Amino acid sequence: MNEWLGSVWSLVAAPAHVIAASAVTVDAVLRKRHVSAVIGWIGLAWLVPGVGAVLYLLFGVNRVQRSAIALGLREAWNREPRQAGEEPPAAAVGEWSRRDPGLGGLERLCARLTGQALLAGNRIEPLEDGDAAYPAMLAAIDQAARSVTLASYIFDNDAAGQAFLQSLRNAHERGVAVRVLIDGLGVRYSRPNMLGALRRAGVPARAFLPTHNPLRSRYANLRNHRKIMVVDGHIGFAGGMNIRHGHWRARQPAHPVRCLHFAVQGPIVTDLQRTFAMDWAFASGEALHGEPWFGAPGACGPVLARGIPDGPDADIDNMPQVILGALAVARARVCIVTPYFLPDETVIAALKITALRGVAVDIVMPERSNLRVMDWATRPQLLELIASGCRVHLSPAPFDHTKLFLVDETWSLIGSTNWDARSLRLNFEYNVECYDDALAHRLDRIAAARIAGARRLEAAELRALPPAARLRNGLARLLSPYL
Repeated sequence: MNEWLGSVWSLVAAPAHVIAASAVTVDAVLRKRHVSAVIGWIGLAWLVPGVGAVLYLLFGVNRVQRSAIALGLREAWNREPRQAGEEPPAAAVGEWSRRDPGLGGLERLCARLTGQALLAGNRIEPLEDGDAAYPAMLAAIDQAARSVTLASYIFDNDAAGQAFLQSLRNAHERGVAVRVLIDGLGVRYSRPNMLGALRRAGVPARAFLPTHNPLRSRYANLRNHRKIMVVDGHIGFAGGMNIRHGHWRARQPAHPVRCLHFAVQGPIVTDLQRTFAMDWAFASGEALHGEPWFGAPGACGPVLARGIPDGPDADIDNMPQVILGALAVARARVCIVTPYFLPDETVIAALKITALRGVAVDIVMPERSNLRVMDWATRPQLLELIASGCRVHLSPAPFDHTKLFLVDETWSLIGSTNWDARSLRLNFEYNVECYDDALAHRLDRIAAARIAGARRLEAAELRALPPAARLRNGLARLLSPYL
C-alpha cells in the first residue's frame, strides 16, 4: 500500500507540485512589485507543496482588471454634465501654491495620480456616529425624487439595516430609480443577509465580487470597502461608516462603535456618483449614464475637493502615494485617526522622518480594536515611531472606527481608508482630499477631542512587555500584509 501511494505521488502529485509552484513563480515575478513579496510567495509555493499554491491563489492575486475600465466607460463617465465653473480658476490654485508651496505640490501630485481636477464650490459636513449620519441619510432617501445609489462594505440585516431597507423600498415603490451595491464578503456579516431582503423588496441590488462564486474565488481577498451614497445626483454621503446597528449609539446597541461620516454637496458629488457607477457596472453589467443618475450640482460652499479612488486595478497605489506626499509637505502638524494602524515600512519611515524634522505627529488609534491579532501586530512598530518623536494616543472603548488624516490645519483627507496593508493595497477605497481652513479646523477639534479622551502610549510601556507578549506581537506582525 505504501509503495502504491509512493508511486502515485511520484507520477501525479510531484509533477503537479512542480507545475503549480512554477506557475506561482512566473506570476509573482511578473506581477508583484515588492521583492520581499516575490521571494516570500515563491518560497511558500516550493516549500509547502499544494498548500502554498492554493494560498497564493486565494491571497496572492491582488489585481483585477475591471470590465468598466476595459470597456472604456471611465472616459464616458468623465464626460457627464458638470456645473459651469466647477473647476477652480488657476488663480485660486496659484493662491494656495503661493501661500504654501508644499500644498501646491501636493495638489499637483493628486491631480496627476487621479487625472481629475480640483473642484471648487463644495460643502462638506461632518456627521458623528450613526446618530447624526443615519437620520440625514434616511431623510435624503425619503426625499429622493429621481435616483438613489448606495454602496457599503457592510449592510447588516439589523435595526439600522431595516430602517434603510424600508426607506429604499419606499423610494423604489414611488418610482425612484434605486441601486444598492454591497461587498460580497461584507454582505455575509449578518444572516439572513440584506442582499436577499433588498431583492425581495424589489430593490435592484448586487454583491461586489461575491465570495461564493468559484469563478471569482481567486479574488476573494479583494474587497470593496467604499461607503458612498448619492441622491438625485446632487446630494452625497461618504466616509467610513458601514450600515450596522452598532453605529447608532443613541439606541444603546450591545456593541457600540464610534465613527465619522460626511454629508457632501457641490460638484464633488458627481465624482462620488462616477465612482459608484464604475463599481456598479463591474458588478452588474449595467452602465448608469445621464438622467436620472447624474446632475450638475452647483457651487454651494468654500471647499476645494477632489475624489481619490484607490484599489487593486488601474487606481492601485494612489493612497500610499498621497500619504507619502502629504507627509513630505507637512510643516507644523500631522494628525492621523484610524481604527487600524499597520502601514508598510515605507510609510513608517516617512512618519519617522516627518517627526524628526520637527513636525508634530499625532496618531490616534483604539486601545483595543475589534481584531486582537491586529492590536498585537501593531505594537512592534510603535516603539520606533515613539522613539522618533511621534505621539501615539490610545482611545478607550467604545471601538473608534473614525478615519481622518489632517495636515497643517488646512488640508484634510476623509473617506474609507484605514492605515493598514489591506486598505492601502487590497481594498477598493474612496477618499476626498479637501483644501479649506474652516473644515480642517473643525476636523481638528474632533481629533483633539479624541486625543483628550485617550491615553498617551509611552515607550517604557512597550519595553516592559514580557518576552512572551513581545514574541506573540512579533509573530502577529508577520501576518501584516493581509490583516
